[in-house]
Amino acid sequence: MSERDDYPAGVPCWVTCLAPDVPAAFAFYGELFDWSFATDDTERYAVASLGGREVAGIGSLAEAGPDAHAAWITEVRVDSAEAAAEAALAAGGQVLAGPMDMSPAGHLVVLADPTGAVVCGWEAQARAGAQVVNEPGAWAMSALRTPDAEGAAAFYGAVFGWEREAFGPMTMWRRPGYVGGEPEQPVPRDVVAAMEPEAPGGEPARWGVDFWIADADAAAATAERRGGAVLEAPADAGPFRSAVLADPAGASFSVSQLLATPG
Repeated sequence: MSERDDYPAGVPCWVTCLAPDVPAAFAFYGELFDWSFATDDTERYAVASLGGREVAGIGSLAEAGPDAHAAWITEVRVDSAEAAAEAALAAGGQVLAGPMDMSPAGHLVVLADPTGAVVCGWEAQARAGAQVVNEPGAWAMSALRTPDAEGAAAFYGAVFGWEREAFGPMTMWRRPGYVGGEPEQPVPRDVVAAMEPEAPGGEPARWGVDFWIADADAAAATAERRGGAVLEAPADAGPFRSAVLADPAGASFSVSQLLATPG
């Protein structure tokens, strides 16, 4: 378990699910992850909590624009949303929305890298980010699937200060000087995200999110019973048993059950 009260610039800090009906998402994610929810006055945004600690957001798809679709979005801490927008444009990306004043929580800018993968910059005020990660029901890691690893390295290096390092078939994104994760983890503690070398099956470049879960098989069964889908059935991979699921609106995500503590 990792409790967090602050995130330095360049570190992913929060994930939000874009949903066509925010309250309707509560039944699915509430049972799957044991989350409770607090909504704003408009019911267009909800903060999910696990054991009283904030872990993720559920936002209205309608607020994201006509081209948006149900999806999980990763937010990266930045010192300035405006500066992040300028850096993204200079690196060949796009600014899809913002910077937006979301006070008292913070300021948000929605970016796309040169291949179209969407990621947000978060200039924190009252909400620094997820208050707990790396425990069952909490977000663990975000990973980029892209057909252009070289272009991604240039873009994310310029915008967030990331450096990449090969790790088996995957690539680790590292933020030098950051100390996160857990002492016993098998990768350096400055790793902030991951990258797959190419988008499988020609699918568009995108960021995916992974949540830790106590039982991957039970999670897959719950997702189906609650109207979601199992996109990839639970399977063992290293110290994890993982599955790829989708909620009833089609937002996909993965879940990972830790089978053994890394040595």
